[in-house]
Amino acid sequence: MCDPIAIGDSSPILVRTYAKATSMQSVIEIRASQADGMLMATGWAGDGAVQDQIDATVKDAIKRARSKLPSGPGLERCEECDSPIPEARRKAMPGVRLCVPCQEAHDGQAGSGGYNRRGSKDSQLR
Repeated sequence: MCDPIAIGDSSPILVRTYAKATSMQSVIEIRASQADGMLMATGWAGDGAVQDQIDATVKDAIKRARSKLPSGPGLERCEECDSPIPEARRKAMPGVRLCVPCQEAHDGQAGSGGYNRRGSKDSQLR
């Protein structure tokens, strides 16, 4: 920005405009130095809010999945078909109650449950 007096133009409007601009520039520089090291405004959400939401969703899903796992002492024989449950499976899955074939059948019947957070494109257009 050129000083109007330095270039020989001393019209009152130009001088006032220059003074106001210089004052505003000083305020901006002061505010910028005060904001140095502070978080910048990002609207309603803070920095990293999206990632925080993703992390919370994943943690909730893990907690929900772990709560559905069997606990306590496992069985040596399947509670549905009475076939023996191998020791390796009992060690890998504490609290196991079903043999592998019965567990696979059980998992196939359970379905995915929950809800689709993303939704389908058709549901977003309605």
